[in-house]
Amino acid sequence: MTAAEQPKIALVDDHRLFRKGLISLIEMLYPDCVIVFEADNGYDLQKKIDKLNQPDLILMDVNMPGMDGFDTVTWLNTNYPLVKVLAVSMIEREESIVKMLKLGVKGYLSKDVEPKELGEAIHAVLNKGFYYTDFITGKLVHSLQTGNNDSLKAESLSLISEREMEFLKMACSEMTYNEIAARMFLSPKTIDGYRNSLFEKLQIKSRVGLALYAVKNGIVTL
Repeated sequence: MTAAEQPKIALVDDHRLFRKGLISLIEMLYPDCVIVFEADNGYDLQKKIDKLNQPDLILMDVNMPGMDGFDTVTWLNTNYPLVKVLAVSMIEREESIVKMLKLGVKGYLSKDVEPKELGEAIHAVLNKGFYYTDFITGKLVHSLQTGNNDSLKAESLSLISEREMEFLKMACSEMTYNEIAARMFLSPKTIDGYRNSLFEKLQIKSRVGLALYAVKNGIVTL
């Protein structure tokens, strides 16, 4: 693998010792990666990220002083929307997990996971675009059952075209966007158009949000 093809990873966490240990672990599990920078919080991230060292993936803590994970992901969505974020935190409260997922993070790990799962999560996010465990799925389902996602409005169903609805159902599976394109006999660019159109119509920012909407409104069943 050439340097240009090597996945670029960054870390944002206020605990330096944890960061250093995580870097060593990542380099052991994913030797082809390049660590482009590490930051203490969102403000520090803003100083270090630019178009030349834009990471493919950021491993990010949630609870950080100054600028926490929520505000940092919101800033990234506006300024670096192509950067994927994998949350790695000790916080396991349902509301925090769901909030981060609604902001568009591609996965959520506890800091006490086994090294093997960390490697699997990094690989999945870089190659499939997301990594959701049974634990996370359970939190999302409970959030739906208790009615915490008020922003998902059933009346918006009328805005979705037939082909967008077909795409939405497939987006709730484990298929990649390229696999969905092949299944629908469409180009990946057209699939990107369907996805972005649904994001705008439904005021959703991630594939998890699409899945939440689909389950909430009976488009797919668990």
